[in-house]
Amino acid sequence: MSRAQAESVIKNIIREIAQECAGKGHAVSETLVAFMVKAVVLDPRNLFNVDRTLTKQDVRKLVELCVDKLMDQGSPTLDTIKMQVYFDMNYTSRREFIEEHQRVLQSRLVPVSREITDSRVKTREDLEGLYRKIVSYVLLRSGLGSSTDITTVREATAALQSIFPQSELGTFMSLIKKDKEQQLNDLSMIVTGIRLFNKDSRKGGEGIDDLPAILNEAIPSTSKDIEWELELSQSLAWQYTSWLERLLNPEVETRECIVPLDMLKQALYNVRQHEAFLKVILADVILCAKQVETLQTELATHMKLLRVTVHSKTAVPTAQVFPHFTALAKFWSGLQDEMVLLSILSNIMENLQPFLAAQSQLFPDGQLEDVLGSEIKKYEQRMKESSEWLLPETTANFDKLPLQYNGICGYTLVKKDGLLLPGNPSIGVLKHREKYYVFSSKEAALRFGSKPDEYIAHVAEKAKQSPELIQLLQLHQQFACDQEPDGHSDRMQSGERLLVKPITKCDSSTQTDTHLLETNIVKSYEWNEWELRRKAIKLANLRSKVTHSMQTNLSHMRRDNVTQTYLLEDVACQSKRDGNSNVPKPQVYLAGLRGGKTKTTHMIKTNLTRSVNE
Repeated sequence: MSRAQAESVIKNIIREIAQECAGKGHAVSETLVAFMVKAVVLDPRNLFNVDRTLTKQDVRKLVELCVDKLMDQGSPTLDTIKMQVYFDMNYTSRREFIEEHQRVLQSRLVPVSREITDSRVKTREDLEGLYRKIVSYVLLRSGLGSSTDITTVREATAALQSIFPQSELGTFMSLIKKDKEQQLNDLSMIVTGIRLFNKDSRKGGEGIDDLPAILNEAIPSTSKDIEWELELSQSLAWQYTSWLERLLNPEVETRECIVPLDMLKQALYNVRQHEAFLKVILADVILCAKQVETLQTELATHMKLLRVTVHSKTAVPTAQVFPHFTALAKFWSGLQDEMVLLSILSNIMENLQPFLAAQSQLFPDGQLEDVLGSEIKKYEQRMKESSEWLLPETTANFDKLPLQYNGICGYTLVKKDGLLLPGNPSIGVLKHREKYYVFSSKEAALRFGSKPDEYIAHVAEKAKQSPELIQLLQLHQQFACDQEPDGHSDRMQSGERLLVKPITKCDSSTQTDTHLLETNIVKSYEWNEWELRRKAIKLANLRSKVTHSMQTNLSHMRRDNVTQTYLLEDVACQSKRDGNSNVPKPQVYLAGLRGGKTKTTHMIKTNLTRSVNE
């Protein structure tokens, strides 16, 4: 059977189980059914052999077992599994919560933004309508007041006109779509900052809630509610733990309990899981409080700087005030994100409460506490009793070590037949195969350390019998069946694929950017070396220079050509003898041609020519 066929079989089984449950009046999600299928197959008591393909009888048996477990509404195990499925489906990291909120906000703004950027105005009425749409966009993006409140709209319009008058709509319309969207975002940030500054100056701020004050009241209240729920779960967990210790101790005589031992263990697992989830939520609320404190400090600082910048000035350069307005809007948006996150965490905490219904009905309120009395040992008392054994060696980041089994003592879990006792790191932490284990006592640490692999295998078997322990003890990797423990994934049989969580398929697409960096086209670039040569010749001004060159086969940056020369012939020629003679040059001078002091002109001719015989 191929992987695709195995997945198809799993989907059919899940669909059949969900339909049978719905026919009996209980609607269950496919995720819950898939988790239950995996739990039933893992349980060795059900005798499913994962090394062979399931037969029709095996499939029928699997469906019946899953339906019976899903219909048992009084089972703490089913409540714990539902709680785990709900938390996995609804809880994520703080960053992803905020990113999802931003995606939802952007999706609401897309229609308004598209209507503005794609608008083609022709008349004055169209320009006025476009300006009103920009005001609505600014209000929707900032979340400061309603776009249907006249006072809020007027205030936002006045703030927008101070930085973006209606006369600039023509320039805005000439921009490309991407630039329009960017300018809309910039205008929204600046207008938001202006309105926040006006509210702080008591000159406006209609429709703007006092978000810092609301958060300062909501965070302590939410934190107090979570701590109260956490204290109740912890108290109940220690009551169940003490009662189980009494029942499992053969030396102590006790009356027969009206509640089965397995049911008590399931109840303990239920409240321990609730405690673990509440600790996760409480940690996020504490981080939210720290972030809110930082944002409020930054907001007050920039508000003060802005007040000093514009104090008693009729006109301030935009380069000085716009960054402050944008910063105010950014910090305010951060406070809004924290408010949304706090609301989500509070809702998750409240929605966990129904998953405690089954175990809460096992004993009337206060019955266990009245019966046990002083036998109930809480965390502080147990830690104090065992702290004398052994102190941990000096280790960097000792308190941040990733403890196995979520800090539960694995030895007690095995020896006490599923009893959950938190380990005490003060005894010491055992490092085995790059993993860290803690224990509830020195004896437990020594016995576990003598045979760690054996006890680790026993813990896995306990988790198979109680599937809610897989997530509670964080054993997901140990039960991942994509690869066998010895690393030979090619030996995996088709039946084993039933242990793999079914893959939810959906149509999706991704887009890869052509240019990850900013476009930088060098228009003068040439790939042709001959074109580069021609440009180089143009750059060389040879007309005003005397050049001497020689061409060889190894010349650099020249044509690859050759020349042919002829050797000089060893010949001679005879020329006639040149001779000459000098003839005296005539030198005759005339004087008195211009006249003189007398009226009569007397010319004098003088011949100075040399004789030929000289």
